[in-house]
Amino acid sequence: MANLAAALKEEIRRLARREIKAETGATKQAVAQYRRDIARLKRQLRDQEKRIALLQGQDQKRCDEPGPAAEAVENFRFSPRSVKAQRTRLGLSAADYAKLVGVTQLTIYNWEKGKTRPRQEQFAMLVAIRGIGKREAMRRLQAPENNQ
Repeated sequence: MANLAAALKEEIRRLARREIKAETGATKQAVAQYRRDIARLKRQLRDQEKRIALLQGQDQKRCDEPGPAAEAVENFRFSPRSVKAQRTRLGLSAADYAKLVGVTQLTIYNWEKGKTRPRQEQFAMLVAIRGIGKREAMRRLQAPENNQ
């Protein structure tokens, strides 16, 4: 009888473990998936924080760069022909020249056609890059702040 009781207890234990394993298996899989998702989201967050810090640093550098003095800008006049001449002298496409100035390609085309005029800040950038050469223009285009 003792042998029968021990065998019965062992069988009950085995069946109980099997039931518990079946019930908790799906939960374990879900927990493992959630942990993977959390780890992935943490990596994404860390990457985004690095990117934000980089962009903030670049923005700070851009703000710290001394622009041309207001008096220097007042000594120049805007001419659509001079914008086109400067762009061709540097051997740049409108897209690259736009990156250099900090505007869109369409804006450059509109300036060259005389359809629009640059705002004061944009004109200051035009004046600032007026004296640079091809090498300096290419160097500025290769700078990390323009490769976003």
